[in-house]
Amino acid sequence: MQSQGWDQKYSTEEYIYTKIANRLLIEYCEQLGGKTAIDLAGGEGRNAVWLAKQGYRVENIDFSQVALDKFMAFAKEENVEKLCLATCADATSFESQLGQVDLAIIAYLQVKQEHLAQAIKRLAEQVKPGGHLFGVWHSRDNLVGGFGGPKDPEELPNVETISAALVGTGLEIKELTNHEGQIQTREGLKPSVTLVLLAQRPIS
Repeated sequence: MQSQGWDQKYSTEEYIYTKIANRLLIEYCEQLGGKTAIDLAGGEGRNAVWLAKQGYRVENIDFSQVALDKFMAFAKEENVEKLCLATCADATSFESQLGQVDLAIIAYLQVKQEHLAQAIKRLAEQVKPGGHLFGVWHSRDNLVGGFGGPKDPEELPNVETISAALVGTGLEIKELTNHEGQIQTREGLKPSVTLVLLAQRPIS
């Protein structure tokens, strides 16, 4: 989907992906500490606003201006707009306003693996020594008995594809694993597999 398609999707008063930060982001990143963060492909800003409320200076980079406008409106509601920056750009070729940061996150960017690898490598360049990169995706393992995310395997990463994307970035993988969970469907709760990454750039 091109940016115009996402603009159209986000053109509603409703927050499509809610205003609630991802639970795994909170679980993994709440204790990391840091002062600056990038939320790549952050959409309407549920995770970026949460980071700002933790005291981060945070930049939401997304190619939908409509989503970014909603993000800044949400940030104002939560009285953290002074800590928030919005950058309209493609995930594979963005220029950050913040430069290198303490925490870089990429949550549910479900695109072809070639483009995801480009986005991850670009984002990895923005991680300071000692800083972290956190990622979360619908896993390719959902194609066998799971629910949630795209049906195209090329838009569903797994441990192998994310490991390959990190080669040459200088980041060390701290954790890269599937999390078993559940997702709400019209037929009730169904099993769902989420892929989670936590990586760090060594200080020396």
